Amino acid sequence: MSMRLPAAARRQQLLDTALSTFARLGYHDASMNDIAEAAGVTKPVLYQHFGSKRELFLEVLGEVAAGMRRTVRAATSSAEGPRQQVERGFAAWFRWVDEHRDGFAILFSGEVRRDPEFAEEAAKAQRQFVDGISELIVVDGLTEERQRLLAYGIVGMGEVTCRRWLAKEIDLDADELAAQIAGLAWSGLRGLHPA
Repeated sequence: MSMRLPAAARRQQLLDTALSTFARLGYHDASMNDIAEAAGVTKPVLYQHFGSKRELFLEVLGEVAAGMRRTVRAATSSAEGPRQQVERGFAAWFRWVDEHRDGFAILFSGEVRRDPEFAEEAAKAQRQFVDGISELIVVDGLTEERQRLLAYGIVGMGEVTCRRWLAKEIDLDADELAAQIAGLAWSGLRGLHPA
C-alpha cells in the first residue's frame, strides 16, 4: 500500500503514472487497474480523482500540451529579437520532446487522432501552440491568416522532425537538431514577402 499523500500531490502522481502507462500500452489497452497498480494505489483511490479512464486521458492530454506551450513560451519570451525567438523556440521544443518522450507520444499519436474527442483536444492544443507562434511572426503587410498558416508549417516541421528523430532516423542531439531546424525556419521566414 502506498503512503498517504495530500490530494493535489496524489492527483499529480496519478497523472504522471497514467501518462507513462498510456504511452507504454496505448489508451485502449491500458486499464484503470494497470494505472492504479503502477501508482501503488487501489482502483477506488484512482476513481476518487478521475471518474473514468476517458476523463483521465483527456486531463493527461491537456497537461502535456500545457507543459509544452509553457516551455516554448518561456524560451521565446526572453529572446532579444526574431532570430533568437526562432532559435530558442526550437531549442526549447526539441529539449522538451527529449525530456518528455511519453508526452510527445501521447499528444501526437495516431490513436488520439482516431477518437473524435481526443482528436479535438489534441487539435485545440495545437491551435493554442500555433496561436503563440503566429504572434511571433512579424512581417510588414502579412495578414493574421498568413501568420497562422506559417505557424502551422513551423509546428508541422517540428512534429515530423521529432517523429523521425525519435524513430532513430536522425542521429543528432536535441540542441544540434534544434539549430538545424531553426536555421531552416529562420531562412524561410527571413525571405518572406506578403502576398
